[in-house]
Amino acid sequence: MNQIKTFASAFVMALVGLAGSGALAAYPEKPIRLIVPFPPSGAADQIARSLGAKMQESLGQSVVIDNRGGAGGIIASEAVATAPADGYTLLFGTVSTHAINPSLYAKLSYDPVKHFIPISITHSIPRVLVINPSIPATNIRELIAHAKSKPGTLTYSSSGTGTTSHLAGELFKTMAGIEMTHVPYKGSAQAIADLLTGRISMAFDSLTVYAEHIKTGKVRALGVTSLKRIGALPTVPTIAESGLTGYDVSNWTGIFVPAGTPRDIVDKLNTEVRKAMGDAEMRRQLVSIGIEPLSSTSEEFAAILRTDIPKWAGVIKASGATAQ
Repeated sequence: MNQIKTFASAFVMALVGLAGSGALAAYPEKPIRLIVPFPPSGAADQIARSLGAKMQESLGQSVVIDNRGGAGGIIASEAVATAPADGYTLLFGTVSTHAINPSLYAKLSYDPVKHFIPISITHSIPRVLVINPSIPATNIRELIAHAKSKPGTLTYSSSGTGTTSHLAGELFKTMAGIEMTHVPYKGSAQAIADLLTGRISMAFDSLTVYAEHIKTGKVRALGVTSLKRIGALPTVPTIAESGLTGYDVSNWTGIFVPAGTPRDIVDKLNTEVRKAMGDAEMRRQLVSIGIEPLSSTSEEFAAILRTDIPKWAGVIKASGATAQ
């Protein structure tokens, strides 16, 4: 009798396994939607489209880019958090949507941990600290010394309160023990103009924004915000190696799905994303413009969240930044 029960149990488990593998084998049966929390034509949108094209080639199904910009990424994040957990709705989530917003907004309509499963990180856009050449500093240590000798005279721009360009400056200010005045802008164009003319002392911005101005000497690059140097600026040291040990502002992006998505689909998507981000030509193009192509396991990506959420909570609290 025990042998019969054992056999029956094994038979049922085998059927369940076959059913699960059949469902995975059929996935995807329809187009996949990748929701991007930015408007079309920006760097994130272009990377999402390149990634989607690579995944489409491998999966044999369309990957449709759905741009849902606005509200600091909340609109896009909400759309995915409330979508069916079937692997057909993905989010191109960012450090802002998942690590910064929880502390920046008093009431957030989604929980970055409870409402999502991380698939894989895809890339990071390290910021570069650039200064107006009139500032008497050729490296980070000299900049800090100058700031301490003239407290409160330095200013730095950002693309808005609570953005990574703002919080990068707040983290720098706290770790260096200096005073700087934050000047928020609605976009990069006016901030660039004011930095070039000297109305603003410095900025923590993407290399793509200031690459040409660095080449022509209109601004001076003192350091990059990532823990490792970037291929597009190999001679520019990291801020961390220049005296502020541990300084790290990685403006990362990655793929998320709604919580409850079956594990076999999570694993399938992880494989596809990592394959796409490993494409040699895609990696070359990203590195050439200062973007670091990345990939990870779902667990590794979750570990990044566990580190970044409390880190940015501390920076935001110290800065007093809030958003409605």
